[in-house]
Amino acid sequence: MHKNNKHQNDYDFDILTQTIPDLEDYVFTNKFGSTTIDFANPEAVKCLNKALLKTYYSIDYWEFPDAHLCPPIPGRVDYTHHLADLFKNSKPKNSIKVLDVGTGATCIYSLLGAAEYDWQFVATEIDTQALKNAQTIIDKNNLSEVIKLRLQPNKTQILKGIMQANDVFAFSMCNPPFYKNEQEAIAATTRKLKGLNKDHTNPVRNFSGTANELWYEGGEKAFLHNYLYESSLFKTNCFWYTSLVSNKDLVKSMQKSLKKLGATQVKVINMQQGNKVSRVVAWSFLTAKQQKYWES
Repeated sequence: MHKNNKHQNDYDFDILTQTIPDLEDYVFTNKFGSTTIDFANPEAVKCLNKALLKTYYSIDYWEFPDAHLCPPIPGRVDYTHHLADLFKNSKPKNSIKVLDVGTGATCIYSLLGAAEYDWQFVATEIDTQALKNAQTIIDKNNLSEVIKLRLQPNKTQILKGIMQANDVFAFSMCNPPFYKNEQEAIAATTRKLKGLNKDHTNPVRNFSGTANELWYEGGEKAFLHNYLYESSLFKTNCFWYTSLVSNKDLVKSMQKSLKKLGATQVKVINMQQGNKVSRVVAWSFLTAKQQKYWES
């Protein structure tokens, strides 16, 4: 984990259960003598994440329908810390404003970025109900002046229809859909449940996440390359375009495409949380002169 991540050590369930007493219902001591929860139980994971958000990030309200993805807080905040490092040797002239692509019903990246770094956000979403839920979270945490939402009316587009001529962002951030279709998503969940020695006879009920969150026509590769292309249409609107990339084999094709599109810088940032290894790809179209003007 990133050195600034607050969750490098084991969870302190004594503190967390004081913050959210309901969490105590899910806490137990495993065969190794460790205090934990069942991470295959979505209710337990959601309750844990609510406790983490309230204890460490002062997010008092975080409710969303069970059908939506429940993002793991340590991994999500790790992405945020790595983005901050992109400006660690300089300071932008203006306050940091971030484009959160596909914020979902939980609005998680915007919440964490605002809590950790006082960043301002424009968060986008194609699902009107998810957007409505995200707005409720924003309002109840008194963040309406910090996080603004925009509806993406065209499901095939990512930045087009969202990016405005006068927008200036330090970063964009995105967690793309992984799968090509529902069948691929269910197959992946089945493999995960087998690995956890859990019942996998009916994986549909075990995985959370709506269609918009989990799959995109053509899968992760198609989404990412569409994102790359559209970012090239708004070269000076954002210093660093970034995305999580689940499939490491896609990095080379992204680098090749970005070269053709005229990117001036491409960075691959490796991240690891426990046994899970992932990466962020960051790219910029700004010239050296434009970068110098941007930074103080």
